[in-house]
Amino acid sequence: MAQQAAAPDPIAPRHLCLAIAAALAAGWPGPAAAQGAEGARPAPGMPTVEVIGATPLPGLDLPRDQVPANVQTLDSRAATGPDSVNLPDALNRRLGSVFVNEIQGNPFQPDLNFRGFTASPLLGTPQGLSVYVDGVRINQPFGDVVSWDLIPRSAIVSVTLMPGSNPLFGLNTLGGALAIRTKDGVHEPGTAVQVLAGRYGRSELEFEHGGHDARGWHWYVTGSGFRESGWRDASPTRLGQLFAKAGWMDSRTDVALSAALAPSRLTGNGLQEQRLLARDYASVYTVPDQTRNRSLLFNLAASHAVGDKLRLSGNVYYRRLRTATLNGDLNDDTLDQSLYQPGAAERAALAAAGYTGFPLGGENAANTPFPSWRCIANVLLGDEPAEKCNGMLNRSDSRQQNQGVSVQASWDGQLQGRRNLFSAGAAFDASRVDFRQSAQFGYLNPDRGITPVDFFADGSAIEDDGTPVDARVDLRGRTRTASVFATDTLDLSETLHVTLSGRYNRTSVHNRDRITPGGGPGSLDGDHHFRRFNPAIGASWTPLRSLTVYGGYNQGSRTPTAVELGCADPDNPCKLPNAMAGDPPLRQVVTKTWEAGVRGNAGQVRWNAGLFRADNVDDILFVADDSAGFGYFRNVGKTRRQGLELGAEGRAGALDWSAHYTWLDATFRSAELLNGEANSSADEDGNIAVRPGDRIPLAPRHVFKSRAEWRITPAWSVEAGVLAVSGSNARGNENGLHQPDGSYFVGSGRSGGYAVFDLGSTWEPRPGLRLFVQVNNLFDRRYATAAQLNATGFTPDGNFIARPFAAQGDNASVVHSTFYAPGAPRTLWAGVRYAFGH
Repeated sequence: MAQQAAAPDPIAPRHLCLAIAAALAAGWPGPAAAQGAEGARPAPGMPTVEVIGATPLPGLDLPRDQVPANVQTLDSRAATGPDSVNLPDALNRRLGSVFVNEIQGNPFQPDLNFRGFTASPLLGTPQGLSVYVDGVRINQPFGDVVSWDLIPRSAIVSVTLMPGSNPLFGLNTLGGALAIRTKDGVHEPGTAVQVLAGRYGRSELEFEHGGHDARGWHWYVTGSGFRESGWRDASPTRLGQLFAKAGWMDSRTDVALSAALAPSRLTGNGLQEQRLLARDYASVYTVPDQTRNRSLLFNLAASHAVGDKLRLSGNVYYRRLRTATLNGDLNDDTLDQSLYQPGAAERAALAAAGYTGFPLGGENAANTPFPSWRCIANVLLGDEPAEKCNGMLNRSDSRQQNQGVSVQASWDGQLQGRRNLFSAGAAFDASRVDFRQSAQFGYLNPDRGITPVDFFADGSAIEDDGTPVDARVDLRGRTRTASVFATDTLDLSETLHVTLSGRYNRTSVHNRDRITPGGGPGSLDGDHHFRRFNPAIGASWTPLRSLTVYGGYNQGSRTPTAVELGCADPDNPCKLPNAMAGDPPLRQVVTKTWEAGVRGNAGQVRWNAGLFRADNVDDILFVADDSAGFGYFRNVGKTRRQGLELGAEGRAGALDWSAHYTWLDATFRSAELLNGEANSSADEDGNIAVRPGDRIPLAPRHVFKSRAEWRITPAWSVEAGVLAVSGSNARGNENGLHQPDGSYFVGSGRSGGYAVFDLGSTWEPRPGLRLFVQVNNLFDRRYATAAQLNATGFTPDGNFIARPFAAQGDNASVVHSTFYAPGAPRTLWAGVRYAFGH
């Protein structure tokens, strides 16, 4: 059947077990010397102590064994290596409990998930991870989204993934925090150039140069340019990044000013309906879907040691970001309309306006379905074009500015004869957002592109019930957040360490509507204030040098953003990212996380095992209002993400290896009534009842990954990896009860599990020269990383659905289907890197 062919094959439990067994058989070496799979090799006989930055600002570093959480790290080689295209890709391959959803369909716009919490570039996605670069929080003021294309990947020297609701990392740290550090000329001297080329028109040029002198001055600069045609139709990507840092350093003081510039033009054509996907795996639903970003960031950071015990640090930053989007979409109001061609009066209007080529008689739904002459004629006559034009071009433009300052004092001393690490600080962040959007009617072309007509959704179009069709938004939002924080780690004994932390946040959000000012129905005006203190407590115990037991409890919170407060009225739903309406008050999200586990080493193997539970109260979700994609933000009672994490890594001779497994149970914990018109189990009002225990969509129960690198000779190495992910419910199937009938509801309402393999090799014929080749999705598997239920406007052969006149206005005739985010097919690239002066 068509829907069975389109849906990615589910991975049965036995297949998941086989994938795990195969990877372990290839990568499990037996006893070997302890060393992180992503770290540098320690010198023989030299014990290493890994330290973790416990706060966004530098100055407080804890030994890993004293951190009461399963912290994971990547070094520069792992985070920026040729086996991955971007940072989320590297995290997905190498870190436990991480997986991605490629909903947007562009390699630089994935949703990064950790333990079921998300950092996404898409408005409307519940954001639950905070991301920092050199102490600057880069979650954007408008929606807390993260644009991965704006992070200077080639400048990364280390990445730390701090799990849980650690309050020290501030707002939006519900499930974890990602702290990124960049290079400098002291530790990364020399010059390097890298070039690569590959399938689907992929090419990239990258350079870096760093240095320092005897007076303490240091400098570093790196840049890259990336472009590809994309493996899907009409999906090009263009990206440039430039990062520079200059400063002065001595034994006590380090001052550096960095700047990052990043323009990008990304095309992400999103989900595809399952029957069209089976017909053409590279096809797209509608075009275009373009995002243009331009970002500029300045960050002045400094630290100074006052004596041997006290260190002061801080930073001041300024960031400016402009984002413009252009989306060609179906006008879902036409899905229940007749597609008959223009009648006599409409043909006369077309002829008078100079149009030719339209049908002259005998019109029916089968002849000349493109272009939509009836759309043009209705615009000319002013006769309900909002219901006859089957396409829309949605445009948005956002301009964001944010700046802030942070200060921190860290003291490494003693308290009653015991070592005590104490740090306290304060931060202030301010932002301003200007957001505008518009929607223009048009008609669909055979290539699924949209040709616009001279008619806009600006209130001049009227719905059947007499309400105006107005998608315009002109919003100015201001946000201010002031914070104070402190943390203390006390050694109760040589083996027992206790950590207490806390942070107080006060946030104000002010929205001003420049179309409908003054408040009241339909106005975006609003003033909102949020405040909260979040505590944390944890302990680590090391009864043996090779064993650590840890446990902790912490709380984090997230305040509603301007976009959520501007789209929170169920009586005025919006369509993201292009509209907002009304702003009833939302409550801030509070997450309470428990975590416990053990970690240790056995010979040359490091391992960890842990349990976690994170309960969200007043979680903010974007709730669909109808199958046309409209909806609103609202608080839901409770959600929970809990699970088990297992990991191991080590070395046996010339073989490095790692393996991670996560069991994730992500569920609703309160009864909710959500709109699910595309769900077959919906009631007559289009609602579905979600029960406590129903699984959260797009959260797989099992995630397994393993890698093995074999250094065949000192100059030649081969690395292989596998990523296996189980299936999950589609968005719109929150109750898990969707059942296709093959007529009006097609597709399973789930994304199937998958296992994909990759293979790469590097060769260094002489020092400084490296050649590499990488193959992703080695066996060219077709799979999907996400799914959603929605109405479809196309027949299985790709034509716009044509309905007989008798069915006009009959919503029961609308076909609802499962849409998938297809994973990339086999992709190959190769390149060369030359470094000198190191």
